[in-house]
Amino acid sequence: MEVINALGRRKTAVARVYLKAGTGNIIINNRDHREYLSTDILRGKVNQPFVLTNTLGQFDVKVNVDGGGITGQAEAIRLGISRALVEVSADNKPILKPHGLLTRDPRMVERKKPGQKKARKRFQFSKR
Repeated sequence: MEVINALGRRKTAVARVYLKAGTGNIIINNRDHREYLSTDILRGKVNQPFVLTNTLGQFDVKVNVDGGGITGQAEAIRLGISRALVEVSADNKPILKPHGLLTRDPRMVERKKPGQKKARKRFQFSKR
């Protein structure tokens, strides 16, 4: 099997995922995923597509991720892995879709508007 690449995004995080047959190693920015992702929740998010499709330990994953925070990066990686697994086998699509793993989360930070303190917060109003 050749290398399959996919892109995952979340907020401002962009993850380029490279998937190939292997033993289940996940390398994120040239570091092991256990070292890069600090909590078990984040590691669980990254492994979720493999757990749902019963392919845990069958693929080696190499990820280049940039931008955003650690949670956004983990969710971007999850989307990239899900898209790559669908490329590997179309049978994975009906498994991943109901869990929302193939949907790009469109929520972004709202911009700050002029004449206001933040995106929605106003300066304090005083009648006099």
